[in-house]
Amino acid sequence: MKAQLPNILTWTRIILIPVLVLVFLSDIQYSRPICGAIFFIAGFTDWLDGNLARRWELTSNFGAFLDPVADKLLVITSLILILSYDSTLLIVLCTLIIIGREVTVSALREWMASQGLRDVVKVNWLGKLKTIFQMGSLFALLYRDPFILFKLPTYAIGYYCLAIAALIALISMVVYLRAAFAAVKDKSKA
Repeated sequence: MKAQLPNILTWTRIILIPVLVLVFLSDIQYSRPICGAIFFIAGFTDWLDGNLARRWELTSNFGAFLDPVADKLLVITSLILILSYDSTLLIVLCTLIIIGREVTVSALREWMASQGLRDVVKVNWLGKLKTIFQMGSLFALLYRDPFILFKLPTYAIGYYCLAIAALIALISMVVYLRAAFAAVKDKSKA
């Protein structure tokens, strides 16, 4: 069981995606805070599965494949749900930037792996910073209501954090592309 726990957590994240959609589209009371809670749990499984896999040295090729797929499905689904509710220019642009970046960087990583240069585009601190702002913003935008304890303007905080996440996404994409093209250029000279 211990050996399978990271993958089980990743599958849990994938299973939570249709639950998130159903709750978001329902008319049940407090559906939006519940969506925020579902997203938080899914995000926590992302952190936990990676942490456990590294700590227990249980990394696998399947887990390395499935984890980013689950992440991207969760992020893209959440962005589409938010866009269905709020189609302001900022939300539309941020959604396009973040999804475009995810597709581009995923394809770039696959291509670089085929060139034997996988490590050139491994996750760096900028990608991790983007993820922090992105996940925080999506939680806040899905939660939507003022946060209970402090009456924080949750949606507004999420709105601006999404803009920061999109900006970091653009910058990190450029950094990855430049590193990849420099490595390919150097490899072709050798």
